[in-house]
Amino acid sequence: MKYNLCLLLILCSSIAFGQKPNVKQADLLFAKKSYVKAAEMYEQLEPNKQILQNLGDSYYFNAAMHDAARSYGLLLFTHKNDSIDPEYSFKYAHALLGIDNITKADSVMAIYRGFPVDTRAFITNLITNVPYNYRIQLMAKNKTNGDFGMSFFGEKVVFASYRNAKNPVYKWNEKPYLDLFIANVTNDGLLTDIVPFPESINTKTHESSATFSEDGLTMYFNRTGDKQVEVGDEKFASVRLMRAELIDGEWTNVIELPFSSETYSTVHPALSKDGKKLYFSSDMPGGIGSFDIYVVDVNDDGTFGTPQNMGSTINTIHREQFPHVSNDGTLLYFASDGHQGNGNLDIFQSRSYDGVFAKPMNLGHTINSGMDDFGYVVDETKNKGYLSSNREGSDNLYSFNRTENEERYIVEGDVKDKNTKEPLPGTTVSLYEEDGTLVGRMVVGVNADYVFNTQPNTKYRIEAIRDFYIPHSEEFKTNEDGKVRYTIELFVECYDDAEEIITRRQDGKVQIVLENIYFDLNKWDIKPEAARILNGLYELLTKYPEMAVELGAHTDSRASETYNLMLSNRRAKATLEYLVGKGIKRDRLTSKGYGEAVPLIPCARKNGCTENEHSINRRCEFIILR
Repeated sequence: MKYNLCLLLILCSSIAFGQKPNVKQADLLFAKKSYVKAAEMYEQLEPNKQILQNLGDSYYFNAAMHDAARSYGLLLFTHKNDSIDPEYSFKYAHALLGIDNITKADSVMAIYRGFPVDTRAFITNLITNVPYNYRIQLMAKNKTNGDFGMSFFGEKVVFASYRNAKNPVYKWNEKPYLDLFIANVTNDGLLTDIVPFPESINTKTHESSATFSEDGLTMYFNRTGDKQVEVGDEKFASVRLMRAELIDGEWTNVIELPFSSETYSTVHPALSKDGKKLYFSSDMPGGIGSFDIYVVDVNDDGTFGTPQNMGSTINTIHREQFPHVSNDGTLLYFASDGHQGNGNLDIFQSRSYDGVFAKPMNLGHTINSGMDDFGYVVDETKNKGYLSSNREGSDNLYSFNRTENEERYIVEGDVKDKNTKEPLPGTTVSLYEEDGTLVGRMVVGVNADYVFNTQPNTKYRIEAIRDFYIPHSEEFKTNEDGKVRYTIELFVECYDDAEEIITRRQDGKVQIVLENIYFDLNKWDIKPEAARILNGLYELLTKYPEMAVELGAHTDSRASETYNLMLSNRRAKATLEYLVGKGIKRDRLTSKGYGEAVPLIPCARKNGCTENEHSINRRCEFIILR
């Protein structure tokens, strides 16, 4: 009997371990969101584009950023000539920020954004601009409990955790399903007297992110559906918003909110102090991006209005989650990886002016890290609160004390195209003192907004510079009355809107259109007529001192290619030297001879063009470089 049992075990082991991993099995695990096991299997397969994409995602979705960066990096390097969704570059950049490879992350994000990114300068600039500085500490000695999403509940706190080992295992991360817990917090900021919620709240699936009415009798929270639904090419169990009532000490009347759905998720509720507005995050249809922040009215009879998306000032095409609103309703805190930050989810603050929320401010490096930072709640009277972060490798709760930043005089605003009024990300904005001393400089992000710290009773000049645009500056003076916030919108105009002789070609290049410059046969000296035309270019370069131009010379095809290339280089160089001789700085000019390589009228060599067509091909072109 023992022999037969041992033989059976050996046979079973052979079947279990002798089975070779294959793409179909790995893809099936990935489709089921069993990311830990999917990654293990993908690692054993010969990498191709799809495998590397899924492998990177399997690590990224579980915040394993070293492995995610390795996989995404290999994907983008080995398949750089293939068509790859730009989102993989976005995730690669955030994975690199998560492992503190900021220089590489910025170079990748710059390609994704289409304009320069400087994370270190962004973080440094915030140091003197954030409203508070934070001192944070872990709330549990065990860093692997998966605690997150703290909320106030009277004198107690409530949070979510997978610390209940009796729960089924969630295949996404191979951890137990989440439950809600209630606890006290010691004077040292540690969790104590931790008790799970009853079974009327905690079920066999996930529960998290609780928020409570002022009287503590109503709770809103997340609960994951108990069945998966196929939506498009994906099959998933959505997360719904629930409401429960505390009656005679028992949580009861647990209902799903009417705007939840099995085809999309509604998560992270946050109730206003008066109980009349409920903020939450959702990927419901019609939104701006992945997850957006919404707000819905809570009527006196317990019914709800229609959820309203909080708009593109708050929401981006990426994730905005975990809202929290101040007691007076004028400050919205939330987590985002779409606004510029330290990396992954950062915590932001937006202030409401006359009911309209302004551009969010990143709360800075004293609270945000390169990993996910989220779930911010604060007791404004005590300047104490809690946040969640996976900066230590898994989700953990942190308590914080915040202290007001030093007296701050701030200038803030954004940069827009003067004519289209569209934001211009990638513009360089500089702040100067009255004597020309540079105070600060930044390249504005996706929302094209800037903020600088200033001093009282001081005159400043703020300037916006962007390639192919006329620099624009404004002067202002701060006063001495406490904290002052100046908002200056910088409108800049592109050269081709400002000047009739400047045009944007079909190939995207911006060209100064002047009369053609003619040279004598086989000559390159500047004739008086050519000088007259170049004087017009000189006046334009003098008018716009930031403009840089390429001087390109082209020949016809009636000599050898080598001779034409040499002749065009000499003519281009002679044009450059003429302008330098009139006082234009050499570093603003580039000369290049193209020979016969770029004709306006293609034709066979020598006799393939008429004399008039040859003359059209002999030309100088002036292309604006910046």
